[in-house]
Amino acid sequence: MQKKLSVLVATCALVGLSACSVLPKPADESKNWSAEKLYAEARDEMAGGHYEAAIPLFQRLETNFPFGVYATQAQMEIAYAHYKAGDQAEALAAVERFIKLHPNHAQVDYMYYLRGLVNFNDQLGFFSFVYEQDPTERDPRATREAFAAFKALVDKFPNSKYAQDSIERMSYLINAMAQYEVHVANYYYRRGAYLAALNRAQDAVTNYSDAPAREEALFIMMRSYDKLGMPLLRDDTQRVFLLNYPNSYFINPNARGEAPWWKFWAKSGPKPSPKDAVE
Repeated sequence: MQKKLSVLVATCALVGLSACSVLPKPADESKNWSAEKLYAEARDEMAGGHYEAAIPLFQRLETNFPFGVYATQAQMEIAYAHYKAGDQAEALAAVERFIKLHPNHAQVDYMYYLRGLVNFNDQLGFFSFVYEQDPTERDPRATREAFAAFKALVDKFPNSKYAQDSIERMSYLINAMAQYEVHVANYYYRRGAYLAALNRAQDAVTNYSDAPAREEALFIMMRSYDKLGMPLLRDDTQRVFLLNYPNSYFINPNARGEAPWWKFWAKSGPKPSPKDAVE
């Protein structure tokens, strides 16, 4: 009896599996949508913040209707959707693809701008503000790439509506690169590598003369010269330091300065998606 029951159960299971294998798969309802319908649905997903759901709809739109304004707009939206979804690699790949395919497009300046934003926000990082961390304490690769992207926009499209914002972000990034040199200089100084600290601080002063980090760089130079037994150079650096920063926090710890420069962008968000090319 037990053997017959086992055979029956096994047979039912096989029948069930066979039935599953022949059942039709759910139809993709978007397969036969018009370009207008695909675009409208994708934009609805974007408006709701469902970027990962919007991407395949834009991809379907580009595949089914490869010619005309809908295809090029879909390519732009795909890049923006990846950016908003936090997928940096895919966003940059989509941006580069668009620039390569449409170097003379009326909105290609936005794609240069978006390339900068992707790297810029990677440089800032969400947790920089959550944990009060200065973003310049991390690898400056994203900083350099963001600067290069914004510079390319300004150089190629000086009259772009994104140019002024790019210039302001470039100024921030210069400060970030200078501050990174100062972080490295401090690292060496704390470990007694005073010559290495001096060299990195000098790089910050020489290469980023207008950056806020110059103040601390001069202070590190002054202390490094002192540790290296170079009183004349120490005193010369001190005179320059006091001339430029008579009320410096590094001399007077009780001095109350403004909020850290690197928090400027905490109040700023990315620009909205590109204006539709579709009329």
